[in-house]
Amino acid sequence: MKKLRSDIERYNGMLGYLGPVSTPKLLMACFNPRIVPVVVLRFSEYFYEHRCGVLAKLFSALNILAFGIEVSPRVQIGGGLFLPHTVGTVIGAASIGINCTIMQGVTLGTSEPDMSFNISERPVIGNNVLIGAGAKIIGHVTVGDHAKIGANAVVLRDVPAYALAVGVPAMVVPRKAPDNSESAT
Repeated sequence: MKKLRSDIERYNGMLGYLGPVSTPKLLMACFNPRIVPVVVLRFSEYFYEHRCGVLAKLFSALNILAFGIEVSPRVQIGGGLFLPHTVGTVIGAASIGINCTIMQGVTLGTSEPDMSFNISERPVIGNNVLIGAGAKIIGHVTVGDHAKIGANAVVLRDVPAYALAVGVPAMVVPRKAPDNSESAT
């Protein structure tokens, strides 16, 4: 429930509503078409963590049928997840950090068929990452914090923090971290 609350708080923040989410607002948000796939994903994650594999698979299948997004219940996903559009998205990463945005048509997975969900073959996504529409992140790739993956990029190598990856195969364009120090005048 804590991660779901974080997901909804981030979404509300994008709309300009800052601060904690009350229980009634939490329940109302669960009917928002941008939030429902995340709610279903969180139920699947919850049941997997509590060793109720059949229910976890049921909610995972519901996401596929209703929203066109396939998310393994085994993926460790931090709070603040935002999925503005879900159709055609496949999430089979080892882990995804907090406050990530994943657009439609994204694939996070292995380069070979892997029915046993081998973590060492799956991507690791850092915190505050934006993954553009149609991007593919394949294999044991690490995407650093605050990185951006361009639309339709095919990422086969690590992407450092704050970098931008674009193209097929993706080329990394370094970006500077924002300077948070105050300038002296």
